Order: sequence, then structure tokens, then C-alpha cells
Amino acid sequence: MKKKITIFLILGLLIYFIDILNNDDKYTKDIYISDQEINSLVIAWESQVGRKPNQNELINIINDYIQEEILYREALALGLDENDRIIKRRLAQKITFLKQETFLEKPPIDEIINFYKSNTDLYYINPTFSFTHYFFSNEENGKKRAEVFFEQLVNKTTLSKSDPFLLGKNFAYKSSDEIDRDFGMDFSNHFNTMQKDIWSKPIQSSFGFHIVRIADKQEGYLPDIKDIFSQVELDYTNNIKEQLLEKYIMDVRAEYNIIINPNFKIE
Repeated sequence: MKKKITIFLILGLLIYFIDILNNDDKYTKDIYISDQEINSLVIAWESQVGRKPNQNELINIINDYIQEEILYREALALGLDENDRIIKRRLAQKITFLKQETFLEKPPIDEIINFYKSNTDLYYINPTFSFTHYFFSNEENGKKRAEVFFEQLVNKTTLSKSDPFLLGKNFAYKSSDEIDRDFGMDFSNHFNTMQKDIWSKPIQSSFGFHIVRIADKQEGYLPDIKDIFSQVELDYTNNIKEQLLEKYIMDVRAEYNIIINPNFKIE
């Protein structure tokens, strides 16, 4: 009889431990809050409020965490995490961060220098222009009015009226990309052939016609690596992290069977 009871108890304990092993902690009713977790909560609270919490505030912080953990586990128990794209995206972001942070080594200086030399386009400072302009809208025969206005400028006679431009008349130290963003694609190409302090002939933009005078031009240049070393080091490190993540994804993806309907069509 005792032998049967002993066997029964052993089987019961075995089933209990198997159940524990097969069920993740998030489904249990035990919530263990470590000192490290509390310190993390305090640091997060302090970064938002600007000071350390008092005793009552600390109790509230911990209670909020407990409430969040309880609701989280109950939601998992109900399967609310299944087929939720936001949750999937968040978990994917977390494992991405985790895998990228596995690269913590200080990169060798020679590799940073080689990265800089191979990616000078990332660090080249484009030329900038400071200029003023007169604008003539496409409406009300803007091209003809601009041509007349240009002749008045050249001959230094009384100027007729130009139109207001939404972004203003004067621009300081604008790059080609910024100029094209404000005036339309390829508008900045005209600046490369214009002479300083001389009014241009009417130039067409996405909005109408412009007569432009460049007041100043800062030539483009490539900064010395010594002046931007920290940025280059950061870019190099991020590049390595991206490579490690891509390798991880490719290695893991090889273990999956991807099944897609070959006949799918967008309706």
C-alpha cells in the first residue's frame, strides 16, 4: 500500500514539474519583481519627472507595474495576442534590438577609416546658396511679365509689380535638395551656371517664373574624418549591426517553409 502511495506521489510530482516546464512563466499566477526590475521602473519614472520618487510614489509605481503584468497575462491567456499585427511588429522590433545589441565590441580604427573612405558620399557637405528672387505666377501671363521685369532690371528703369511667393523672397544657405524641395525638381541646376550678384533671366519653376540673384555661395566639401570621427564610428557600428541582423534573419528563415498562394491577385 505504501509503495502504491509512493508511486502515486512520484507520478503526481512528475506531472506537476512537467506542467511547470511546459508552461511559460507568463501564464502562472506568480509575479516575481526583482530589484533590477524595480530599479528600471524608478529610472524610467525619474527620467520623466526629473527626480527620484518618494515612498508613496514608489508604491504606486510598483502597483502600476503589477496591474500591467496581470492584465498582460490575462490577455495572453485569452489569446488576445494572436493575429495582432501591432503586437507582432512590437515583438519583431524587440528581437531586432536584441540581436543588434549583441555587437558590443569597440570597432578597430582602421575599419572605421576604411568605412569612411568607402562612403564619402554620406559625409560630403553639399554647396549652399544664399539668394533673392522675384516671382511671377503662371497665372496672368507670368512668363511675359517676368521677361519685361528682367529688362527693367537690366536697364535700371522703374520696376513693374512682381507676385508674392509663399515661402518668401530671401533664402540663406540652402542646399540643392532644399532648393528643389521649395521650388520644384531640378530648379537648383540653374544655380550652377549663375554668376554671383547678377540677376538671372527668368527661370521656370513648378509655380511660375523667377528672376534670381545669388548673394553668396558656399562650396561643397568633404569633412576630415578627425572632425566627424564619432559620427563615422556610429555609422560603421550601425552598419555592422544591420549586417548581423540580416544574417540572423537569413539563417533562421532557412528553417521555415514559406507558403504563399501562387494564384493570389490584388483585386
